[in-house]
Formats: sequence, C-alpha cells, structure tokens
Amino acid sequence: MTAKCTDGILGSAFLPGTTDYWSSKTIGVPISQMWTVASHVLKNKLARRKKYPLVLMLEPLFRCNLACAGCGKIQYPAHILKQELTPEQCFNAVDECGAPIVSIPGGEPLMYSNIQEVVEGLVARKKYIYLCTNAILLKEKIDLFKPTKYLTFSVHMDGLEGEHDFAVCREGVYKDAIEAIELALSRGFRVTTNTTLFEGAEPHRVREFFDEMTALGVEGMMVSPGYSYSKAPDQESFLHRDRTHSLFRRILAAPKKAWRFNQSPLFLEFLMGNKGRDYHCTPWGNPTYNLFGWQKPCYLLQEGYAETFDELMETTDWDRYGHERNDKCRDCMVHSGYEATAVDHTFGSLGGFLGTVRAVLFGYRWSRVNEAEEGAPAGEGSGIVELPVIESSQVANCGSARTETKA
Repeated sequence: MTAKCTDGILGSAFLPGTTDYWSSKTIGVPISQMWTVASHVLKNKLARRKKYPLVLMLEPLFRCNLACAGCGKIQYPAHILKQELTPEQCFNAVDECGAPIVSIPGGEPLMYSNIQEVVEGLVARKKYIYLCTNAILLKEKIDLFKPTKYLTFSVHMDGLEGEHDFAVCREGVYKDAIEAIELALSRGFRVTTNTTLFEGAEPHRVREFFDEMTALGVEGMMVSPGYSYSKAPDQESFLHRDRTHSLFRRILAAPKKAWRFNQSPLFLEFLMGNKGRDYHCTPWGNPTYNLFGWQKPCYLLQEGYAETFDELMETTDWDRYGHERNDKCRDCMVHSGYEATAVDHTFGSLGGFLGTVRAVLFGYRWSRVNEAEEGAPAGEGSGIVELPVIESSQVANCGSARTETKA
C-alpha cells in the first residue's frame, strides 16, 4: 500500500564525490538543492505569485509489477496500462511547469521504456529527480543510470519485512528492495525511502524501521499517512486525521539523533498535530502530469484534466478543495498537498524559518491533547491498533484478493 512520492522539497542528501550536504538532528539537506528551492520560493514571493509549483509529479505510465491493495492508480483497463508518455511529452511538461524538482512515480517507472532518456534529459536541465520505485527491477536496470546529485532513487518501503510484504501483497519484496538499496549505495547513487503508514501501524515497529533504514545508510526517509483512493480495494486501512496526529506523535516525539528525514520538519509537526501548523492544502505545489494531461486538482483526486499547465492553474477552482471545504479531502494529510505549504512557510516568513531551525536543532513540537497518551512509551496505548503478526499465508491471500479485484 504505497503512496506516490513527492520527495526532496527539503531533502536529506549526500552528494557523491563532494561534501555538499548539511546535516542536523533530524534532516540533512544538500546545499545546492536547498538553495535551488529557496531561490525558487523567494523568486515567486517577490513576483507576488501566490500559487506556484515546487515538485512536478510526472507519471509516464500507470503499469506496475506489484498490485498493492491500497493503491488506486493501477485500476485502469489493460489498454490504458499499456500506454506511455513519450520523452517529448515529459520534457514539455517539465519545461512548461518550471518546478525545480521532478518526481517520477507511476506505476513503476523502471518499467517505462524511455526512462534512461528522460532521466538524462532532466539531468541536462539540472532538475532534481526523485525516481520513485519499488526497487524490484533496480538491480537489473541500474546500469542505465549514472550517479549524480540530480538523481535520487526513492524506494517505497512501508515498514519492516512483515509489514512491507503485507502492504505490497507479495513475499520477498522487502529483501529484494534491501539488496537493491545496498547495490545503489555501493555505486554512489543517492537513495531515500518513501513510507506510507496505515491504520494498525505500531509506533515502536516504525521506529525500528527508521533504525534499520538509517543503519542501511540511506540519506533520508520520507513518511506520510495514506490517502483513501476511491478505487483502492482496501478501504479499511486509511487513517483519519485524529488517528494520524496520535500515531505520528508517538513515532516522532523523541526522534533519534541519527535519523534523517527527507522532508520539511514543519510538515512533520503538522502530522503530529501542532496547532501552529494547521496548514491548508496547496495542491498546485505538486501538480501532476500523466497520460491524460494535467490532473485536477491533484494526483489523489480525478476531477478533470487540462491540456496545459497554464490551463490547469487558471481553470481549477482551487477554493473547492482542502480538508475544511471538501468531504473528499476531510482526512487527507498527504505530503503532496501539505508539504509545499510547509516549505512555503519556511522560506516565505521569518516565523517559518525560525520554526524550522528550532525543529532541526531541538526536535519537533506538538500540541498535547491527552496527558496519558503523550506519557505512554512509543508502541503502547494511545488508541493505536496493534498490527498482528503477519503470516506468509496472509501475504499470499492479500495478493490473491488484489489480483481478483483487478481482473
């Protein structure tokens, strides 16, 4: 059950062959990437432009080699799943949008027949690329790519082995991903992880997962609650807002010094329920371009398409969306809607900048709502449902059920 990745707005990174990184208690940000993002935000602020993109989500295909029960993006008919964007369509979308960061999800982007050409073209444009992959094909395809500060493999990892294999409905995927991450790191590539949490996540298991990814050597981790795609076969596992706050407070209340997160500290405080971070959704910060065009209003909702980026920005009724305005958005706290808000806050105001510095140096702040809950050790109490031990048969059954649904 993975979500699309919009990594790297404030990303953790090590640049092969250089010392171009900045690390702290909770995040590490490559200087060049941070400067690029900050300059982009400030340029738009000076132009008094309120709506502007930070990350383009470029979906060159919907086809995938997994069938996750929480995914709503691969439910298309076979003739749609066979289609792909051309490299020219990809480059036109990137040039038209102008975002400094390009996330390439799917489907599975390593199944895209022109992935090498597109990545090389984006590197030539000096775009920071996050290739969002389940890593099943990474060992086979890795020779298509060259290490560069502009390319990061963002690997979907939805927890430790049992949780991850259950989430993706196939045994052995976790081990394959670990091997692929180790290979990519040994070749000098930037590697991050992208984790989606659902109902039943155990805080102490998530913290153990963060420990394992840190020990593995990934440069940063991204974490977000899942969104309830209407087409997803499993509709019972998505978190409500209050449950999201509770879960993330338990996970992040005492972040370990070694952990690095590939996202805004203010967004993480938003997930924890900090009342000073009661952000509004800014979906234009992460526009999506796919086989059908520019998707309105975001990749999570399908309420029409525009032929051009300008048409998307000018014809979408943005005021209709957000958790306070639209029932479809009620429980959404996904990074694609809110992390751009947090980044705009960081670079667009003194208060946001100082809040980010404080979070980096001293840890996250959140609003206490239940003394008993906040005092409980991670993984105990607080109304978080304990995830049962996952047996191999359950993983197999998940895959079978998902396949039947798709058929």
